[in-house]
Amino acid sequence: MFDKLPKIIALDFDGVLCDGLIEYFQTTKRTYQQIWNPDDRTVIDDFTSSFYRLRPVIETGWEMPILLRALVLGISEEKILQDWATISQQIVESEKLNPKEVVGKLDTVRDKWIESDLEDWLRLHRFYPGVVDRVSKILNSTTQLYIVTTKEGRFVKKLLQQQGIELDSNSIIGKECKRPKHQTLRQLIEAANEKNINLWFVEDRLKTLQSVKQQPDLEGVGLYLADWGYNTERARESIRYDRDIKLLSLEQFRQDFSAW
Repeated sequence: MFDKLPKIIALDFDGVLCDGLIEYFQTTKRTYQQIWNPDDRTVIDDFTSSFYRLRPVIETGWEMPILLRALVLGISEEKILQDWATISQQIVESEKLNPKEVVGKLDTVRDKWIESDLEDWLRLHRFYPGVVDRVSKILNSTTQLYIVTTKEGRFVKKLLQQQGIELDSNSIIGKECKRPKHQTLRQLIEAANEKNINLWFVEDRLKTLQSVKQQPDLEGVGLYLADWGYNTERARESIRYDRDIKLLSLEQFRQDFSAW
């Protein structure tokens, strides 16, 4: 799968092209203040760096305020990295929280922010060094590029436009599509209507890549874990000898496909 250059390249957005950590924390902080209403709201900022480092443990949105709660409660980064699933569940149970309600509050905070000041919200996103130039080069090549993300497509389009990248809306498959990424990759291959078309997929979440790997009909897809994104050293180390998922550095990403 890695010996032929791709006809299609599918890229995740957050954690591959764009660093949204500032937005994640600010949205989480506002949500936390609604749920727990702390006496001293400024103390939450003391956990900014820890939250950034621990972002990779989060799989779904409701966990973000819970992660901040864990830090406020004094749970160490090491323990969170080792057993986040147990810790998050214990906090939910002990504080009688409903994950659906938590994520509902989070989404409402974000939606109201976007509605009231979209430009302010967009300013909290940063593109990783060199990725904008790389995307431009891909768009000017024979390789077809798609963004496959859980972020809403309209925001991806807006953020790219701010960087001078004009990508057709059909090339951005976002949250609104409401389907797993492996299904999106399957549809991209089917739409190409070309036998044995070579597709590569770059993602920063290992579980997503593993779900693609488990699909027998997607065996030929080239899978790359972006080591600069939201993943842990443990995740990166776990694929050291994996024949199907390759670890990709930002330096490699910025080079031609032949260097991958």
